[in-house]
Amino acid sequence: MTQRTDQMAATLKRAVQEVLSRGLSDPRVRGLITVTRIEVTADLADAKIHVSVIPAEHEELSMHGLKAAATWIRREAAERVRLRRMPRFTFKVDQDLRRQQDVLAGIQEARLEDERRARSKQKE
Repeated sequence: MTQRTDQMAATLKRAVQEVLSRGLSDPRVRGLITVTRIEVTADLADAKIHVSVIPAEHEELSMHGLKAAATWIRREAAERVRLRRMPRFTFKVDQDLRRQQDVLAGIQEARLEDERRARSKQKE
């Protein structure tokens, strides 16, 4: 990314997170929704917004609600920032965050297994 797209992404991230933290009236959108990163195209026409939804069981329904409210979220974000042209928003689930959680859970599980083995050897 260029400096211009990085600046745009940072500005949009703050604005979108503020809009989401105030809440949406859509009952499908539940749980804690966090904007993890935003990718802006070089022409600044589109912004891909990566979000995480906690708890995970609300993820699919919340994503439907976010996609339906994308135009409204874009309008609300435009009121918070001064941009010549506001990019179109598309929402995606941040898969990287889920992979990181899976890796950390695997590490924790391996650590517990090692501790169990060490305890069983001490008893012998």
